[in-house]
Amino acid sequence: MNKLLKALSELQAESKESFFMAIGSVVAHKLRSALTLLGILVGVFSIIVVMTAMRAMQKKVQSDLNQFGGQTFVVQTWPLVQFEGPGGMQKYWRRQRLSMDQGRAVVSRASLANAVGLELNMFSGQMISSQTKGPPNVPVLGETPGSFAAKNWTIDEGRALQDSDVAGERDVCVLGNSLAHDLFPIGSGVGEKIMINSIKYTVIGVLEAQGTMSGGNQDKFVIIPVTTGWTRYRGRRWEDLTILVAAQNAAMYDDTVDQVRGILRLARKVPPGKEDDFEIFSNDSMMAQMESFTFKLRLGITLISSIALIAAGIGIMNIMLVSVTERTREIGIRRAIGAKKRSIMVQFIMEAIVLCEIGGVMGVGLGIIGGNVAAHFLKMEPVIPFDWAAIGLGVCSLVGLIFGTYPAYKAANLDPIESLRYE
Repeated sequence: MNKLLKALSELQAESKESFFMAIGSVVAHKLRSALTLLGILVGVFSIIVVMTAMRAMQKKVQSDLNQFGGQTFVVQTWPLVQFEGPGGMQKYWRRQRLSMDQGRAVVSRASLANAVGLELNMFSGQMISSQTKGPPNVPVLGETPGSFAAKNWTIDEGRALQDSDVAGERDVCVLGNSLAHDLFPIGSGVGEKIMINSIKYTVIGVLEAQGTMSGGNQDKFVIIPVTTGWTRYRGRRWEDLTILVAAQNAAMYDDTVDQVRGILRLARKVPPGKEDDFEIFSNDSMMAQMESFTFKLRLGITLISSIALIAAGIGIMNIMLVSVTERTREIGIRRAIGAKKRSIMVQFIMEAIVLCEIGGVMGVGLGIIGGNVAAHFLKMEPVIPFDWAAIGLGVCSLVGLIFGTYPAYKAANLDPIESLRYE
């Protein structure tokens, strides 16, 4: 036991000494060290910048999906995200859009659902109140009463939409919390009128604050009855109905999905055996699709970056072999005064690892900055992928260990007498 502790203590002391010697060697040969670690920097940077951007994208999708309840699923004509290329997109564009009659069929026949909401995302514009003008590009959503339960919307002031508002196609609206404060900085907006696209709407309610999401404010939107929007704006070519369905509980979730699928297949006259001509997705299915896509992308980037790291490792090996040749006399002197082969090996392996780690730290830092710059332009929240940063630095140490071993072995096995004679 004492021998083991003594050996560990010696190894620790040797490693510490070798580390400082490695730092000294890197500082003494700045240009050579910079060119050597450049390959490591590029390889690690390419991995981290993609992983940071992918993590920001996943966080955005997760945040967007969290607006729905845990047992809510969504029905749309087209998938939320499409990864199949132009050919796959043509298939979706040929589909008939979900109609109001099909949405009403789900509302009336989906007996297993706790709530069914119909949504029409119409346009973005600027609202004007009696007090001020609101911010530009505020989304206008056509909804039904069931949307409030499906999307976890809670009323802070006034009331939500009612069936009579939808049936009568009334010019009423519910404001997101932040938008309400923008339009009515003094007093309550409930009962007041606002101008939307040159038409006056009466404010009947204000939602509770939901906070920020995806780099923006999710409280800046206005809700009107879906029938009002459908009648007034349905001529717009890009509009499409979305159906929001909340199951009663987790146990009935799959049965509710099957029931809604059957109702829509019948309403849209989809022949038996043919695939659905609409999309059903939930938080879990969307995240699974996102994970599948990003996994393939991460795998491809990792393979490409691995080639860069291998090339950088070969470069490090060559530089270390040159360093061994240059320091042959130094190695001979160290061996002559009692240095062990192990000490020489640790010194050169440590130097290779230090070179790789310096490049790795710089690559990780630049990769995180680059990924978050891309996220900023795409209006996504910044992230720091600590796990991938740790993996990147670990890979750098592994590259230094693998490609530094042979030069270290060669240095440790130099003949001390011949080394002292070397000029």
